[in-house]
Amino acid sequence: MLTDQQALRRATVASFIGNFVEWFDYAAYGYLAAVIAVVFFPETDKTTGLLAAFAVFAVSFVIRPIGGIVWGHWGDKFGRRSALSLSILIMSGATFLIAFLPSYEQVGVLSPLLLLLVRLVQGFSASGEYAGASAFLAEYAPKNQRGFYTSMVPASTAAGLLLGSLMVTLLHATLTPEQMHQWGWRLPFLLAAPFGLIGRYIRLHLQDTPKFREMEGRLAEKEKDTALPIRQLLTTYRKKVLIACGVVCLNAVAFYMMLSYMPTYLSVELNVSETLSFISSSIALAAYIGFVFFMGYLSDHHGRKTMLVSASVLFIVLAVPLFQILGHGHFWAIVLVQIVFGALLAMNDGTLPSFLAEIFPTPVRYSGFALSFNTGNALMGGTAPLVSTWLISLTGNKLAPAWYLMAIALLALVAMLLSHETFREELPD
Repeated sequence: MLTDQQALRRATVASFIGNFVEWFDYAAYGYLAAVIAVVFFPETDKTTGLLAAFAVFAVSFVIRPIGGIVWGHWGDKFGRRSALSLSILIMSGATFLIAFLPSYEQVGVLSPLLLLLVRLVQGFSASGEYAGASAFLAEYAPKNQRGFYTSMVPASTAAGLLLGSLMVTLLHATLTPEQMHQWGWRLPFLLAAPFGLIGRYIRLHLQDTPKFREMEGRLAEKEKDTALPIRQLLTTYRKKVLIACGVVCLNAVAFYMMLSYMPTYLSVELNVSETLSFISSSIALAAYIGFVFFMGYLSDHHGRKTMLVSASVLFIVLAVPLFQILGHGHFWAIVLVQIVFGALLAMNDGTLPSFLAEIFPTPVRYSGFALSFNTGNALMGGTAPLVSTWLISLTGNKLAPAWYLMAIALLALVAMLLSHETFREELPD
């Protein structure tokens, strides 16, 4: 019989490794966007091809709210562990298939259509991952350390992104452009299969959370069979869902802008070499992982609302000045700016999982988290690279992404001001 501490450690490792696996898979596409634009959309100019690649990236987010409802229902009715074990299998399988997709030169328009199909499957499976892992850890963690433990989820996301960044950096440094376009871009996607199998194995050998097991014992069979989590959520907790969506929007835009789009922005818009842009992003990612743990820890002592409001205000104040510094093109200045952006994002990202887990009760926690998180990401996150590229093309102003980020931060600030503090409370039953 495992002690509570042993069970918590296993849950932490399972959530960290599983989420790491998912987001390494997912990040590979973002980091290789410029190459994928040439492979799958060669009959376009550079900007149009990049827009097309990011459009495929964004379309996969359209399915995320639907996936959030499906995975949330599964996790609330049949268990967190069951949902997480299946989501990682689908995600890694779809990503593995990308490595074998034919190029546009081989099969014409069928090539981008197949890419779109696989990306939709990726989006569907990813929609259950972040919410499920966060709810899983929140329900295992002690009340006074919930922020720290749930910060493992965004930290594992960043770790997956870091490995993706390092691998792409290595590929760009060792392969010629011709080799990258012919076969080099496929290599990261091949790792999805072994990573996915490892993550699934770890999750299958876990017990479900104490909170979920308590709920199962409390509810009558008839009630469990008839009560739909999504119906409960939209009739009883509508205001909380709207507040959560507003807060998630900033997390989504900042996350994809800073950690996925930034290498492309540096190389395409500011003419920084691809190798240097990936190196700077990797340094910032490593720093961000440490920031996430620290911010989660701070949220346990100063509150979720304090941290999330502070993050919104700082993004509003600093977005434009930091992008202006990026425009000077000095390598270490770029690294410093990315580290500062990473700290601001971590203030939001390290606090968000515990906040979202705490505002919804156990019977709808997975559904509430998944619906709000995936809706915010569908509306703002997956489109962040596309909107940023389009705004620059439309206005000719390379600061356009900063103004967009400021507007979203203002929305998140309003949402947080309408919320209440949760960090001293027990998870609601």
